[in-house]
Amino acid sequence: MPEPLKCKSLDFRELRFARTMIFAIEEINNSTELLPNVSLGYKIYDSCASIPLALKAVLTLMNGQEAEFSSNRSCSKPSFVPAIIGESGSSPSVAISRVVGPFRIPVVSPYATCACLSNKQEFPAFFRTIPSDYFQATALAKLVKHFGWTWVGAIRSDNDYGNFGMAAFIKAAQAEGICVEYSEAFYRTNPREKIIKVVDTLKKATAKVIVAFIASGEMVVLFRELSNQNITGFQWIGSESWVTDPEFLSKDGNGFLGGAIGFGIRKSVIPGLKQFLLNISLPHILSNPLLKEFWENIFSCSFPDPMTTSSRRPCTGSENLYDLQNPYTDVSQLRISNTVYKAVYAVANSIHDLLSCKKSPNPSTKNNCGKNINFEPWQVLQQLKTVNFTSKNGDKVYFDENGDPVAIYELVNWQLNKEGKAEIVNVGYYDASERQPFQMSNKSITWAGGEYKIPKSVCSESCPPGTRKAVQKGKPVCCFDCIPCAEGEISNQTDSIDCIRCPVEYWPNSQRDQCILKEIEFLSFEEILGMILVIFSVCGVCVTITVAVVFLRNRDTPIVKANNSELSFLLLLSLALCFLCALTFIGQPSEWSCMLRHTAFGITFVLCISCVLGKTIVVLMAFRSTLPGNNIMKWFGPAQQRLSVFAFTFIQALICTLWLAITPPFPSKNMRSYKDRIILECDLGSAAAFYAVLGYIGFLAAMCFELAFLARKLPDNFNEAKYITFSMLIFCAVWITFIPAYTSSPGKYTVAVEIFAILASSFGLLFCIFAPKCYIIILKPEKNTRKHMMGKMPSKSL
Repeated sequence: MPEPLKCKSLDFRELRFARTMIFAIEEINNSTELLPNVSLGYKIYDSCASIPLALKAVLTLMNGQEAEFSSNRSCSKPSFVPAIIGESGSSPSVAISRVVGPFRIPVVSPYATCACLSNKQEFPAFFRTIPSDYFQATALAKLVKHFGWTWVGAIRSDNDYGNFGMAAFIKAAQAEGICVEYSEAFYRTNPREKIIKVVDTLKKATAKVIVAFIASGEMVVLFRELSNQNITGFQWIGSESWVTDPEFLSKDGNGFLGGAIGFGIRKSVIPGLKQFLLNISLPHILSNPLLKEFWENIFSCSFPDPMTTSSRRPCTGSENLYDLQNPYTDVSQLRISNTVYKAVYAVANSIHDLLSCKKSPNPSTKNNCGKNINFEPWQVLQQLKTVNFTSKNGDKVYFDENGDPVAIYELVNWQLNKEGKAEIVNVGYYDASERQPFQMSNKSITWAGGEYKIPKSVCSESCPPGTRKAVQKGKPVCCFDCIPCAEGEISNQTDSIDCIRCPVEYWPNSQRDQCILKEIEFLSFEEILGMILVIFSVCGVCVTITVAVVFLRNRDTPIVKANNSELSFLLLLSLALCFLCALTFIGQPSEWSCMLRHTAFGITFVLCISCVLGKTIVVLMAFRSTLPGNNIMKWFGPAQQRLSVFAFTFIQALICTLWLAITPPFPSKNMRSYKDRIILECDLGSAAAFYAVLGYIGFLAAMCFELAFLARKLPDNFNEAKYITFSMLIFCAVWITFIPAYTSSPGKYTVAVEIFAILASSFGLLFCIFAPKCYIIILKPEKNTRKHMMGKMPSKSL
């Protein structure tokens, strides 16, 4: 037969939990309000955190056999227990809950946190006064997210507590965008090679933050190996099992876990508990093997035993516990002790409600309420589902549909006090019942190595605004490259997954983190190009007016008369209008300016070409009328000339009127030519109408050029036809080159090309037709005679 399982050593902290349960029971028994005239008894079993020993204890309780350790109080028959307080570990709690579940004996655990125990289908009789690890895992994930850690390592106990807790954390972490570089598991009884392997993984990894979902027993083993290898510098995130353990805190003398942070059960104060723990009588010690072993260990003495001999000094029982500082006597961090206290009171209040007929689960037994204290465990189980009370220290106690209490945690941090000793400091809290469950206090946090700056633990540095994350191939999503946003896109947040395209009228700034209004561009009067064109336009008007003044003052001279002064003045007027209409193309386009610029351009140019055409026809008719018997000039006199100019101009005016009536030009925003700016321009409305206007001007210009070309060699000292030919050559050359330049010029330069064509052709007509005449009028007045004009001047003798 194998040897029976025995505990290796006494856990002072667990002993305090057991004594807290006794304190609560005695407090209830002395109460006149809760269970008056009813005394609660108890049996305590030490399971050594072992599943077999825990199952043995449960079966003993269920069968009614006497236990190895019991109080000196006797219990009334029947021998079954109405409720079980325990177990501390999650795995033993799972085991015993499966055993007692079919018998509907309630189990209320003060320390088993595995989320698996919330499954009421599998564990219908399980309750607990400590929150489920589901909430702790969620809180830890939010904590990691809060401090910007996206790349963490994970170590867990290889049992139900660690495996289920870490699984819940990884799931919550993934939802928060956190990646776990590695997840290692071990148990306290594993060989050292396994522990060394875990530590080697920790050393080789790049994560500087480690989430340790570990029970205190496993943490002691890991801590010992960390100390042996002198490994420091990691930021530890602890679960409540070890991060609030005062004994473990006192062992970290070299600061291997300094700056550790994690969530613990809310600290509380239980009035009278300290005196109860420290005031132990000698008879009580001798009657309880656990207390006897505790007393002998802490005072290094032994009580007389005829069966054994000891070299230690004898214990007297008068030793003073007040002089000691250990996990049993330390009541400064009453966390789990408080959950034990509430578990006992939860069972007591359920029994009280059952005996006082409050919410009786079985109506058939209602008439027997208060008449006897014989009840079944399933009745206590039903009452526990509805129990709701406030403990003496102000804690609200009730269970949800899963048998869990409301999840409230304190965020604790390991810090050094003024004496240089490590202590647990509350720096925040987590309350799952609130809309904003995670809150930080104003207290500063000490990080690993005694630093006050939040450590970094990322696989890749954050992508600044203006870039987006691109996951590296074959690596977790937290390992990424930062790619600049594409043209026309921005990201205004750190670590953006996607870039946002700017609205159509906006464009990214140089950092690509903000959409700004696109630059509005049009040919304005204020810019240099606009000023130059305005100057040329005004100069053209001034030159035209000057020529008109010269012609007006010399209107009776032969050269003015010979060149049809009426058409000349009309031509000068049309040229002045051509120069002026160029100004309508400059400035911000509006509805009226768009309609005016193209129609004014078309009509004034036709008027101009019509005058030139009329002058050309006059020249041809004049020379043909000099032939004998030819009286053709009477058919093309001044009236006919005016009529022809009107007719040609009327046709263009009719085209422009139809254009404006059907599809007039309108201001538009051109966003096609440039991506980063908006070109304000005039949309033609109808391209066909625009090219019809140009085509008609071209037709008249071609006809004028043809007639002038035919008349260029007609005899006369001043044959105007050859100057008209030159002017038409310039005109046609300008407008032929205008078409490709107009279609290929971007933005405001399209308008500039059109203005240049207007000015160039106008200046060509002005100088070619009127410059020779002004030259004779001003500089060669001797040639401004009828004889010279007719070519009858005598030749000079040599």
